Amino acid sequence: MLEASARRNLLFQLSLAYFIFLSILENSSAGITSSFIRSEWPSVDVPLDNEVFAVPKGYNAPQQVSITQGDYDGKAIIVSWVTMSEPGRSEVLYGLSDHQYDHKAEGHFTNYTFYGYKSGYIHHALIDGLEYKTKYYYKIGEGDSARKFWFETPPEISPDAAYTFGIIGDLGQTYNSLSTLDHYMQSHGQTVLFVGDLSYADRYTHENGIRWDSWGRFVEKNAAYQPWIWTAGNHEIEYMPNVGEVIPFKSYLHRYATPHLACKSSSPLWYAVRRGSAHIIVLSSYSSFVKYSPQWVWLYKELERVDREKTPWLIVLMHAPLYNSNEAHYMEGESMRVAFESLFVHYKVDLIFAGHVHAYERSYRISNIHYNITSGDRYPVPDKSAPVYITVGDGGNQEGLAGKFTQPQPDYSAFREASYGHSTLEIKNRTHAFYRWNRNDDGKAVATDSVVFLNQYWASNLRRRRLKKNHSTSKISGLATY
Repeated sequence: MLEASARRNLLFQLSLAYFIFLSILENSSAGITSSFIRSEWPSVDVPLDNEVFAVPKGYNAPQQVSITQGDYDGKAIIVSWVTMSEPGRSEVLYGLSDHQYDHKAEGHFTNYTFYGYKSGYIHHALIDGLEYKTKYYYKIGEGDSARKFWFETPPEISPDAAYTFGIIGDLGQTYNSLSTLDHYMQSHGQTVLFVGDLSYADRYTHENGIRWDSWGRFVEKNAAYQPWIWTAGNHEIEYMPNVGEVIPFKSYLHRYATPHLACKSSSPLWYAVRRGSAHIIVLSSYSSFVKYSPQWVWLYKELERVDREKTPWLIVLMHAPLYNSNEAHYMEGESMRVAFESLFVHYKVDLIFAGHVHAYERSYRISNIHYNITSGDRYPVPDKSAPVYITVGDGGNQEGLAGKFTQPQPDYSAFREASYGHSTLEIKNRTHAFYRWNRNDDGKAVATDSVVFLNQYWASNLRRRRLKKNHSTSKISGLATY
């Protein structure tokens, strides 16, 4: 037993040393543009009769089941599903056993029309009052058509709560999309941070809703069992006045609920949740964000609320990247950068994840907050207080990869590659998180970009850590982390 424990400790030390070495490389000045070219699968949507879109058996059986966090602190979830033939019951039975459901949550249903499409009955039910770090089983539907699922709640809010997030963006429903989701499901991720562009149903004017339904059935194999934290992208806007559809985000807002009221947000398009040791802020790239707009005011107040003593990891999600060296969507995030970047630097945001550009890119910690019309300082500079910006818009949609990067590679760009894939962020404690970008390499996942991130609040302030003499993570298994 002692020998096995010693081996585990040695392996952990070697792993940590490896990631620290990679972190040193990450902070060096030489950026990498990967030359890898994969034999990509066709960027075409999977046919609707494919088994990944199979409708569950039974009359009016619940389908397109998904869950998301339902409150601010991770003790509630929202269960969403669709019934196609009739409303049925908006009821979730749940408990600690898959044979006995001791509790019940009542929800509500809605539906909508889009051009020539009429949706099924979309149900949302809040389950609250849950215990941390507990596995729950839940059942929806009636009679022989009832379906059973399960989920696990996160650990209690704590600075050293270990937790693993997956990051996926611009997923769509192509063969590459299938590969991305399958690879993520092998990663041991516990919650998906989804950075926008879900179904790409807006590319089907006449079959818009059908492709929303097929996408919901496709992601159900994961989204019904762990929360997906939703971010809206440009393909969720669906503003189509030529066919009489002028209400933005109509399909998205009907189908995917968010806990925006729990964080005093006035819109489901921007909100925040705390999960384990992370404080996660979701922003809308396609809503007003100028100074004193509702989104800007809410963000300012939310950043003021962040308690880095409890949730040291501060993560922001958006769709359009603020820094991007790809020719695709170049500078589209510039207006939001001008509006928000000084806040991100002032409050020492750790990581900002975005999508939109169908490639992968990671930046160094840089900022461009000193530029004005007279200063002449118009280029980003290294800034230890700034976030790392990561673009993960490579889920697999039918628009294909964005393969043309600007040359030469900007100084702020650390690594970039035009391939499909997903990321994982493995938070170890209040000071360290292991990050990986996993390329879809013709049927297998390959960890292509790996970095250890040091927390902006704890790991970057030696004096603060030394004052916390009882802080157990100042050393890990005898290996100093600073």
